[in-house]
Amino acid sequence: MGETTPFNRNVNDGRPRRVRVLVPVDSDLVKSNVETLEDNRVKVSVEVDESEFDTAVDAAFKRIAREVRLPGFRPGKAPRRLLEAQLGHMVGREEALREALPDYYAKAVVEHDVDVISSPEIEITSGEESGPVVFDAVVQIRPVVNAAGYDGLRVEIPSPKPTDEEVDQQLDAMRGQFAELKVVERPAAEGDHVTIDITGTHEGEEVPGLTTTDYDYEVGSGAVVAEIDENLIGASAGDEVEFDAAHPDPDEEEPLHFVITVKEVKEAVLPELADSWAAEASEFETLEELRADLVTRLTAMKISQARMAVQQNTAEALAALITDDVPEAMIEGEISARIQDFVNRLQQQGADVAEYMSSIGLTAETLAEQFREPAEQAVRVDLALRAVAVAEALVPDDAAVSEAISEMAEQAGQDAAELEKRLTEFGQISSLRADIAKQKALEWLTENVELTDDNGVTIERSELEFPTTDADGDSVGGPTDETEDEAEVEAAEVQPTEDSE
Repeated sequence: MGETTPFNRNVNDGRPRRVRVLVPVDSDLVKSNVETLEDNRVKVSVEVDESEFDTAVDAAFKRIAREVRLPGFRPGKAPRRLLEAQLGHMVGREEALREALPDYYAKAVVEHDVDVISSPEIEITSGEESGPVVFDAVVQIRPVVNAAGYDGLRVEIPSPKPTDEEVDQQLDAMRGQFAELKVVERPAAEGDHVTIDITGTHEGEEVPGLTTTDYDYEVGSGAVVAEIDENLIGASAGDEVEFDAAHPDPDEEEPLHFVITVKEVKEAVLPELADSWAAEASEFETLEELRADLVTRLTAMKISQARMAVQQNTAEALAALITDDVPEAMIEGEISARIQDFVNRLQQQGADVAEYMSSIGLTAETLAEQFREPAEQAVRVDLALRAVAVAEALVPDDAAVSEAISEMAEQAGQDAAELEKRLTEFGQISSLRADIAKQKALEWLTENVELTDDNGVTIERSELEFPTTDADGDSVGGPTDETEDEAEVEAAEVQPTEDSE
């Protein structure tokens, strides 16, 4: 699904995205405290002075006035005392309790820097009918986990060095583009070309596109259905093979039926590896030059693949250190965020979400289930990175956060002081601090984990640097932006996308 890696997402930050303060809050009139409970919960207790809450009641009656029509008054202009006389004072108070309590709670969460991960359970303990309003909000907080072993992680990544076999495969692929087909008197093998007459039927009727004569088919190409290759391997000129194959449409129960007559078997004869072929097939005059260029390109691509694997595999290894159960609220929150990302991408592409999901057999339930495993993985990585940041003293201080905000403001063309003020008002400073800490923790890990290839051979960090060339074209080591960009594009073409998860 589009991609996002598990260590970059601000996983299920339960903080209020925006503090909707209906009226100015005087800290002397609204008091709050936080009590730690068991099972990663806290109780946020808030006491709102009667005069302060009366301001919220007044605002509530103004909203009610817009919905109620009284003779002699335009909508929204009826005075509070008249509305109280007509509707009762409890109407406004109940409206104020419903609308203002979440704001008072949100303000207390920001004030005490409570790292909530779920919606609160609010209980009004005093003031439902009159007087000061007192309420308790019990809410889950993000747990602190033990990431023991993070400083001794060993991570396996693809080797950044191409093997001779891989270089040979690239050469053979190029030679295949210049191959000549030669008729042979033997059974067909994978890679051969066969000339065939093919008839495909379904329930006795010929299927358009599956019936033709003198068709050139490469054995092992996997075209149409896999059963074709299975039946052609070992067949000789003059043979007729007949078989059934599952219909590609899952709604069709009856199989496809094929009858294939093999007319000719041809072998692909590759050109000889020589300077003359290299000059014809490439910009290079010699085979040695061509091979050296392939080595350079493969090296850059494999380095890029290895570099991407360092972060991803480190995150996975780190997540495996968290053996405790993670809060379901965090997993559900992450699933919801991923579903929303998925929906947003479809809408940006102009697709009808319901129609698209129906076309691929997805329901809201099955989509959520598909996201559950990567969501839980993301939560574990989030918790572990926070633990590493604390253990290695990587949590930024206020000066570092302000510096980060200044950089954000500069990139967005905004005023840094105004941006910091808004982030503070919306309770996002702690989230930003956590994001910076997690990124620093990931950087620390990727610099300190032991790297090995699939054979257990240690990979040095220097081997992950992109090679450069001097004026004569000789490799001198060290990365260049151009080489790195080209390699990342090539590597991305062979990497599975997140949407395939």
